[in-house]
Amino acid sequence: MRRLTDLCLLAAIVSTLWLGGNFLAFSADKSDQQPWVVYEGKTGPGTGKHIVLISGDEEYRSEEALPMLGKILARHHGFTCTVLFAIDPATGEIAPNVQDNIPGLEALKEADLMIIFTRFRNLPDEQMKYIVDYLEQGKPVIGIRTATHAFQIPRNRTYARFSWNSREPGWEGGFGRVVLGETWIAHHGAHNKESTRGVIAPSAQNDPIVRGCQDIWGPSDVYRVRLPLPGDSRPLVLGQVLVGMNPSDPPVTGSKNDPMMPVAWVRTYEITPGKKGRVFTTTMGAA
Repeated sequence: MRRLTDLCLLAAIVSTLWLGGNFLAFSADKSDQQPWVVYEGKTGPGTGKHIVLISGDEEYRSEEALPMLGKILARHHGFTCTVLFAIDPATGEIAPNVQDNIPGLEALKEADLMIIFTRFRNLPDEQMKYIVDYLEQGKPVIGIRTATHAFQIPRNRTYARFSWNSREPGWEGGFGRVVLGETWIAHHGAHNKESTRGVIAPSAQNDPIVRGCQDIWGPSDVYRVRLPLPGDSRPLVLGQVLVGMNPSDPPVTGSKNDPMMPVAWVRTYEITPGKKGRVFTTTMGAA
């Protein structure tokens, strides 16, 4: 990836910034320690704004990627960023395989933006309610990679409609489909064998989000989506499937790249009548 200016979340995934601070483990017996990290905003356009970044996936290391992104946004753009993690309640340590505990979600009550990079979480109602309350206000969301299948909640639970496989009328596909624009469908490229070259969509050449971006590459494969994407979704980046796991690899031949799947798009969602929220979704993202 040679140039990424405004597409800061993709830059964060591959950033090698030194993180500093002791936030990758917390002692369960020290009550004064909170199992999340806060980066105070410096100067910049985000001064006075608060972003909550929610990690929690056992596959793509969002507990590493989101602190990078949080520190970029705080240090270089002025946003105050709170980064949340899946925590093992028995040890107080970050544990992505623990699917039912992300402390600190009450920070969403004062958040100006939610960035989510979770996978198949089954959060208790009292934690999930903070996410639902945020969305019902129509506040903005950025979803990364497995956020299309951010939740897996049993049908007998209060917020089952947010599950990736929801069949509730009006909520088919759950949070992924209704809010972000797509739920989990399948791997379109071969997982761990065919990487992704991001190609700016022809209709988005002048969009400010991707202006100046070129050679967008990621080691994650392209996810399949249903075309066209729902509602007012507007593709920004298309995913060219490559034959291997190197940025210089050529594209595969055949139907996988005809047509290419969108891997980044913008849209609006509305789960409370009259309260529309803006969304940026990307299915790229890896450790």
